[in-house]
Amino acid sequence: MAEYNALRNIRHRNLVKILTCCSSMDYNGNEFKALVFEYMSNGSLEQWLHRENQSRSLSLHLRLKIAVDVASALYHLHDHCEQPVIHCDLKLSNILLDDDMIAHVGDFGLARLISATVDSSLNQSSTVGITGTVGITKSDRQIMKQQLQHRGLLRQLQLWGEQKYSVLHPWGELGLGVKA
Repeated sequence: MAEYNALRNIRHRNLVKILTCCSSMDYNGNEFKALVFEYMSNGSLEQWLHRENQSRSLSLHLRLKIAVDVASALYHLHDHCEQPVIHCDLKLSNILLDDDMIAHVGDFGLARLISATVDSSLNQSSTVGITGTVGITKSDRQIMKQQLQHRGLLRQLQLWGEQKYSVLHPWGELGLGVKA
């Protein structure tokens, strides 16, 4: 439900839309939770850039359009939400394409909500997801700067479709479809 909490009040044409959420118990008494998202018929950007069968490919014009869509979504999350959101897991497999090849950023399980404070020394954030966030010690400003750098690497991967980079990340793999 971390992803639901991160997205429930945020609307943007380039963010994956949550249709509903549900929760129930199975016959053993274990809780089951699920989110239902809008279906993205063209799959992920990773599937388009790293397919075995190269019969369909993305033109340079379409790759640039997808880059603008992703930048628009992240700009909205960082600068136009009541409580700014840092995605923290931006990678090719989390960029989904609809029928019209419009990009939608998804998978907000590791998102961080930034609390606005008057005193920057009291800068606070809360990690919405638990998995993969142990040891986060950077300030939110540093994380946002790092995410901008990751966006640049993502653009290069997106434009050229190759995995040329080895990038070390404080929490393991960078999350751009490249392995450190």
